[in-house]
Amino acid sequence: MKKVFSIIIFALLPLLIVSDAASAGKINVVVSIYPLRDIVKQIGGDKLNVDFIVPAGASPHTFEPVPSDMIKISRARVLVIIGAGFEFWADKAIRSAGRKDLKVIVLSKGMALIHDEYSEGGAKSHRHEVADPHIWLDPLLTIEMVNKIKSVLVEMDGKNRAYYEERAEAFKRDLNALHLRIVESVRHFRTREYVTFHPAWNYFSKRYGLKVIGVIEESPGKEASPRHIARIVEYIRKSGAGVVFAEPQFSPKTARVIAKEAGAKVLFLDPLGGPDIRGRETYISLMEYNLMTIEEAMR
Repeated sequence: MKKVFSIIIFALLPLLIVSDAASAGKINVVVSIYPLRDIVKQIGGDKLNVDFIVPAGASPHTFEPVPSDMIKISRARVLVIIGAGFEFWADKAIRSAGRKDLKVIVLSKGMALIHDEYSEGGAKSHRHEVADPHIWLDPLLTIEMVNKIKSVLVEMDGKNRAYYEERAEAFKRDLNALHLRIVESVRHFRTREYVTFHPAWNYFSKRYGLKVIGVIEESPGKEASPRHIARIVEYIRKSGAGVVFAEPQFSPKTARVIAKEAGAKVLFLDPLGGPDIRGRETYISLMEYNLMTIEEAMR
């Protein structure tokens, strides 16, 4: 039924396309996930209208667009996505939008992406052909993303070049300051090993010398087997990690079972944030929230 519904959406899309003439001269931009909305707004300010596709609280790994999302894309001049297979629906959506002038920014393009999801029990395992797309959780990779977005905006709207460049440089200073805060904080960690719900934090861990010793849900929607749970409990006990990180986009039930068995606690890392989540409305505040959560667990 879900597949049939998706086919109907894309078949009817040309009938839903409406003009974006009412955008008051601003560039209409659509991004896939909420953190990208703030990143783009930090650069484009009041020169852009920016909307996002995946709702706060939803998992991007299983989300599929609805007709209103298709309309957003059809009205946009720019679509910003992570790539690396993260937006599995993007190619079909772009074709169905029917806009030959739609500029698509694939932020992961040209980056050195991670394929090793984590080091299970200290040994490298689970190497995948599909790259890890969670690049935005590394502030320094986010600086690379800012440069890509700025370049496209300058190309499209040259008369506001100085505006975009000034805002991009200011945001990059904020990102670098965030990076330095994380570096300083990690220096004082008593442990650097942890278990997470799904493999979202590999870039962050690699950047700051942390180690994911176990992942509860190795692929979207795949429940952990009793054997897998027992293995993770053993890793926690041996490492003394003391924490299991859940995420608000997923049920914490399995994380709590593992934590109880291992004598650990459950804390929540949030890779997405949202416009109505206090303290996580911007990219910087979202990452500061995550840093405070990691500090609580590992100091």
